[in-house]
Amino acid sequence: MTELLPAREIGLGIERLDGVLKVKGTAPYAVEHPAEDPLFLFPVLSTIARGRITGIDTAAAEAVPGVAQVLTHLNAPRLADTEDRELAVLQGPDVGFRGQFVAAVLAETAEAAREAAAAVVVRYDDEPHRAALDPEDPELYKPEELNTGIEPDTSDGDVAGAFISADIVVEAVYRTPAEHNNPMEPHATTAQWDGQVLTLIDSTQGTHVVKGTLAPVFGLQESQVRVIAPHVGGGFGSKGMPHANVVLAGLAALRAGGRPVRFALTRQQMFSLAGYRTPTIQKIRLAADRDGTLQALSLDVVEQTAVIKEFAEQTPAPIRMMYAAPARATTTRLAALDIPVNSWMRAPGECPGMYGPEVAMDELAEACGLDPIELRLRNDTQTDPETGKPFASRHLAECLRRGAEHFGWERRSRRPRQRLVDGWWTGMGVASATYPFMAQPANKARIRYDAGTGPGTDAAGARAAAGAGGLDSAGVYTVQIGAADIGTGAWTALTQIAADALDVPLDRIRLQIGDSALPLATVAGGSSGTASWGATIIAAGEQFRADHGEAPSPGAQSEASPPENPAAGEFTLQSFGAHFAEVHVNADTGEVRVPRLLGVFSAGRIINPSTARSQFIGGLTMGLGMALHEESVMDARFGIFVNHDLAEYHVPAHADILDVDALWIEDEDPHAGKLGARGIGEIGIVGSAAAIANAAYNATGIRVRDLPLTPDRFLA
Repeated sequence: MTELLPAREIGLGIERLDGVLKVKGTAPYAVEHPAEDPLFLFPVLSTIARGRITGIDTAAAEAVPGVAQVLTHLNAPRLADTEDRELAVLQGPDVGFRGQFVAAVLAETAEAAREAAAAVVVRYDDEPHRAALDPEDPELYKPEELNTGIEPDTSDGDVAGAFISADIVVEAVYRTPAEHNNPMEPHATTAQWDGQVLTLIDSTQGTHVVKGTLAPVFGLQESQVRVIAPHVGGGFGSKGMPHANVVLAGLAALRAGGRPVRFALTRQQMFSLAGYRTPTIQKIRLAADRDGTLQALSLDVVEQTAVIKEFAEQTPAPIRMMYAAPARATTTRLAALDIPVNSWMRAPGECPGMYGPEVAMDELAEACGLDPIELRLRNDTQTDPETGKPFASRHLAECLRRGAEHFGWERRSRRPRQRLVDGWWTGMGVASATYPFMAQPANKARIRYDAGTGPGTDAAGARAAAGAGGLDSAGVYTVQIGAADIGTGAWTALTQIAADALDVPLDRIRLQIGDSALPLATVAGGSSGTASWGATIIAAGEQFRADHGEAPSPGAQSEASPPENPAAGEFTLQSFGAHFAEVHVNADTGEVRVPRLLGVFSAGRIINPSTARSQFIGGLTMGLGMALHEESVMDARFGIFVNHDLAEYHVPAHADILDVDALWIEDEDPHAGKLGARGIGEIGIVGSAAAIANAAYNATGIRVRDLPLTPDRFLA
């Protein structure tokens, strides 16, 4: 067990240190950084789902005033590595999905680039394509592994026998649709090639990820690529790995004669180029004794992936370890389709993978005549059913009980369709949540001491000021790590951690992040950012003390990486939570409202309660969108998501969000390292949709198993 870092600044709800910059609009985003004499890029997208380009006429586009050049597969620079077909931009005539880049215009203004792009004429040899997900597809296949490297199929115990002998069996199919990340800042890049270094000011969740991925694609050394991202306007996973837009920006920069190139995807273009959550079809079976004790569970998942690039979401991961059951089996099968490439979206795997099982648990509770919370408590376990390891920290029962008390669960009707209030059927629902602790050790932080440094602001915009006290009488500690703040509060939380690691006041820390020229940092994803980078900063602080003692000299500097966590091999490190929803369904129109939504979480030490609460509420809200609104509709005839803008792809608005609250268990986890934090960015969404679906059933008596919960489903 690790001794936790003593907290002085950690645990305080300090206001965001970058907040003033963002409120004033002076925090620069990817295409807002100063750039001298930039060119503007606008792409041309394919209008077929599969086939080959047989001809491109660019004459009309080149005649538009202000156009510098038009890039196609015939004249674009050659890439050194085209193995990743998503990133093989403008390298040949083949078209793998509708919405793929087939040309790009560089012009003196954004308006000229867009006008010229519309004038490019592309001719195709259109081939038959497949774009519909079908669970009976004879070409379904088993992937070698799922995202995060887990096995696609698992089996433990006598599953078939358990279902034969069980007192109660629940069997149903649950569906979640394709969903798209829609961060407020679109995927955008300012790129410049000076003949030696390719600089990408990019909207990304990982500067080092972009650098490490794109350097070999362009045939460059990593030292020849620099990625800058001090402020990122949201990502939700879609910016966790570079997509084709960054490559196109780089290609354009190589042809721009040293001029910077600005390129931002439109909202519509993001629906084919920036990743999305795969739709899932989940066949679930639960077997239990009459008292609700689970004897067996099985989950068979069908998902889709793109022909040009496989991505297999780890949808069955949570059911494998969520509840005690002596027999368990899961399978995953993929349909390879001629569609855009799917990728990460907030809590990939766990989010859709908890929806079906948690609604099935609600159905089992009803079949057993049990309260849904009681059923979950009866199947709680302190040992990971999949690995046999003990959980380092599992407070699911406490989250359920505390949430029930806070939410007023005792007022819930035991039978559905019992409360009609002013024309609205009213009910409550609950669902559990879990998310793994994914600490990333491949990080490094550097600390430098500078005496007598006065108040000021570093190049990226973080607050810094000199003060008194701490290790020495005066001076500022510059803490450098190439992390990315995607709106989660990393600027603030990492400054707090650094202050405690060095035992100095907060205003003695000058944080520098968001640049691949800084020490290595892993991606802001998997709820691993703060915990992983924070552990690295703690290690660097310890190294600095060891190297320079209590009275460092000006210019003193140290860097370090975090040690391995011995508990990772002995325990299952996992966060847990419980979601509660109150749902009203209009008896005449079927309209669904969620006046109350609550999440109670056990996620390790909370670094900053203010930013943490914001993250939890953001996850709950995104889960509400998943439950009620979000659905990317594929028109299989053309291989296109037809509702590809925020007018038709609905996300929650202020009017949808009434009383949303988040609580947490004080759970400083020494098994998670000296910081004691396990990450909070994704567990807030994991059980939200299931809780709302269960509440809708309690309100109406109509069991809807397919998301989203649109009004027509309650008017049967």
